[in-house]
Amino acid sequence: MAADLDQISRVIQLSVAPVFLLTGIGALLGVTTTRLARIVDRARSIETELSGASAERGTQIREEIGTLTRRARLIHRAITLCVVAALLVCAVIVGLFITAYYAWSPDLTRLVAAVFALGLLSLIAGLLCFLREVYIATQHLRFGVVTPTAPPG
Repeated sequence: MAADLDQISRVIQLSVAPVFLLTGIGALLGVTTTRLARIVDRARSIETELSGASAERGTQIREEIGTLTRRARLIHRAITLCVVAALLVCAVIVGLFITAYYAWSPDLTRLVAAVFALGLLSLIAGLLCFLREVYIATQHLRFGVVTPTAPPG
């Protein structure tokens, strides 16, 4: 019984790092889903302007919708890759417990290492998609473009 508890406590210690990684991925998913919601809200708000817009403004709106579409696709890809990374990290934790606890299980060390590496690669790809979306968003910022109107009177 004491040997089993020692083995379980060792596995729990090993799984702490992947759990912290899951926490970080969860925070990243919170940020990315918020960004996606803002992109969708912006697209909906400018689509309503399109029907009554002048030809020039209509072209600007269509260009902005195109940019928002690219950003939404990148964020969607980032979310998907981060969720896959989180699932793979969860599989690593399960693999650690199965290998350590059940004597009948095969040695899953190489498989667990490969799954962890795939999880990290998925996270890296998700972060790169996120970085690209942020780049596109900041590339299209226009500070100071709006000219103030003269005060009445």
